[in-house]
Amino acid sequence: MPSDLEPVARRRLIRRRERSDRGIPLRALVPNAVTALALCAGLTAIRYAIGGEWERSVVFIMVAAALDGIDGRIARLLRGESRFGAELDSLADAIDFGVTPAIVIYLWSLQAEPRIGWICALVYAVFAALRLARFNAQIDVADQPHKSAGFLTGVPAPAGAALALLPMYLWFVTDEPWLRSPWLMAPWIALIAVLMVSSLATYSWSSLKLRRNIRFEAIVVIVAVGAAVISAPWQTLSVVTILYLLTLPFSVRSYAKIRRQRAAAIAATPPRPIP
Repeated sequence: MPSDLEPVARRRLIRRRERSDRGIPLRALVPNAVTALALCAGLTAIRYAIGGEWERSVVFIMVAAALDGIDGRIARLLRGESRFGAELDSLADAIDFGVTPAIVIYLWSLQAEPRIGWICALVYAVFAALRLARFNAQIDVADQPHKSAGFLTGVPAPAGAALALLPMYLWFVTDEPWLRSPWLMAPWIALIAVLMVSSLATYSWSSLKLRRNIRFEAIVVIVAVGAAVISAPWQTLSVVTILYLLTLPFSVRSYAKIRRQRAAAIAATPPRPIP
């Protein structure tokens, strides 16, 4: 019997090698193309920032965030997940939500105080890369308490970029000169950088499940937010960003409650008898 199975196993191994030699499957090209478009949007934001077109620069960062939010879902829908796509996505996130916001904020505000401003911009960009590296290193780890409970560890990179740009949204609305002060922006982006690499439990929107009786209301809210973004983008982004910032204490408290419940369940479980 083993001798009959050996040719079958050998043929399967040959087929696997042939598939790997053929490279990325066609169904994986679509999500990878979306990720590449997100990378192009992030780099284009830098181009507009160099020209002083601040609103367009922020718009392209938001476009990159929107594309980043759908590329993974497209990959799962088409069953086009691949290791190449995961690495490309992390690289694009590091540039779109780490390097790009740091450069945009530096050109907009921090270059007025180049020494402390550049240090804070570097800290933000490097911490964003460190957060993504930590995420990649834990992808295959089985024991992830935050993930198993439906939470993230620290503020995700796209949300971090949105938070870092909050003073710019407010400046677009009010045109107040103090919002552009490097003495405000330097500690602000340093704080956001620390939140990204922190161990705080933050809500994972992908893990939220709606009840059947409120799904219609959720659609209404999404449509209303979309209409608000179109008609009053900076006011809406300011409100949404502030609301997300206010959820952080609640997410920490919710995870602490779940952790206590787990500890109580483990303590109530009787020990297994030793055979």
